Amino acid sequence: MTNALSQENILSKLESLPDWVYQDEKLTKHFKFPDFRAAIAFIMEIAFACESANHHPEMHQVYNRLTLSLTTHDAGNQVTQKDVDLAEAMEAIWKRHSK
Repeated sequence: MTNALSQENILSKLESLPDWVYQDEKLTKHFKFPDFRAAIAFIMEIAFACESANHHPEMHQVYNRLTLSLTTHDAGNQVTQKDVDLAEAMEAIWKRHSK
């Protein structure tokens, strides 16, 4: 079982994750893309990072908007280092897509 992070620790880690928030006991970020195709391309790319980490986000996508939320099921749906690591991987992919 993975250990949950304290709220203080989570907020500290969010300082290096632009626009990610700790909300409803999840790490969450809202993304906006130029169009539907760009949103789907991003989803496809992060899917590989998620599979590699064996850790999968909650996703809500409509046209050019995407909301990702992360918690760890093994930790009682709380935020763990696994969530922070995946958010960092997603952020690196986002930087490539948002240029």
